Amino acid sequence: MGDIDDIAKEKRVVFVTVGTTSFDALVRAVDTLEVKDELFKKGYTDILIQMGRGSYIPTRATAENGSPALDYFTFSSSIADYLKSASLVISHAGSGSIFETLRLGKPLIVVVNEDLMDNHQSELAEELAERKHLYCARPQTLYKTISDMNPGSLVPYQPGDAKPVAKLIYRYLGFPEE
Repeated sequence: MGDIDDIAKEKRVVFVTVGTTSFDALVRAVDTLEVKDELFKKGYTDILIQMGRGSYIPTRATAENGSPALDYFTFSSSIADYLKSASLVISHAGSGSIFETLRLGKPLIVVVNEDLMDNHQSELAEELAERKHLYCARPQTLYKTISDMNPGSLVPYQPGDAKPVAKLIYRYLGFPEE
């Protein structure tokens, strides 16, 4: 009997990172009631947002009434410990955040910042989503992505093979493929 109680009390943290920039659209999307409710339905108990330079301040909350607890901070010298302890990561499309999360084997939703000019990061996220290593969303599709996601269907990323990424970079830069 005690085992069920322990499982029910287990923390399942969603770590949200925007990197060093401002990505208010992502923070705002995570702070919506529908996204928080859907995360709670999926068994997540806590949301921790690294909000960077953003001006939108999410609503801090404790876990109650069928909704996860929510907290936030601006910057940290390292997000490695937050990534390690997360059950799900929702990240901006920065390659460092993407690959660090994939190396840890964490389920990942990458949210593309459409406000960036020449958004080459979306190509990387979309390619890795096509290969089923992660989910790719926009702020306005985050709820649907969470609702539809099945983390068990993701394919683990094998960090030793740089050829697919190099091919993508070559193609982006306009070099002929070998």
